[in-house]
Amino acid sequence: MSGKKILMLVGDFVEDYEVMVPFQALQVVGHTVHAICPHKKSGEKVATAIHDFEGEQTYSEKKGHNFTLNATFEQINPADYDALVIPGGRAPEYLRLNQTVISLVQHFADDNKPIAAICHGAQLLAAADVIRGKRCSAYPACSPEVRLAGGEYVELAVDDAIADGNLVTAPAWPAHPRWLAAFLKVLGTKITQEDSILVGQV
Repeated sequence: MSGKKILMLVGDFVEDYEVMVPFQALQVVGHTVHAICPHKKSGEKVATAIHDFEGEQTYSEKKGHNFTLNATFEQINPADYDALVIPGGRAPEYLRLNQTVISLVQHFADDNKPIAAICHGAQLLAAADVIRGKRCSAYPACSPEVRLAGGEYVELAVDDAIADGNLVTAPAWPAHPRWLAAFLKVLGTKITQEDSILVGQV
């Protein structure tokens, strides 16, 4: 398998699971992942948020781990990357105000490169006007934005995902197994038994 070079757009109070899990999992199977945030450099951190359902009408929010960036936003050339990942949480609502971020998302869409977005990541897709005519999912509270941007919002179970061409989306972090599996398929990643890492075996 030839590893891909993947860009991940994050910001303060990105959802903890939605940044940590794909960042690590995509590297496990041989891909390179560079996580960036506007106005921050490699080695600096973003705060994460933990979202959960605890009986109220919407999710609760608590501070999560700090996540260390491994690339510098101002030094990134999107043409050097094969795919884009957009985690959810609070970050997309303010990242979408940054025109450089919008242009970056549009680059991946215009070049038909794989894009994986989860939960509130759809806010960035909608703001960049790249989901017109696309079937996609998101956290249900983002469904009006998907529709207003010309996308077809697909209501899914919280642990399900959908792919439309090179766009892979899901409602929230419980969908990680299916969302990441669908993204790996779009990336052309094939995992065989020989690729497995047997920890502790000599």
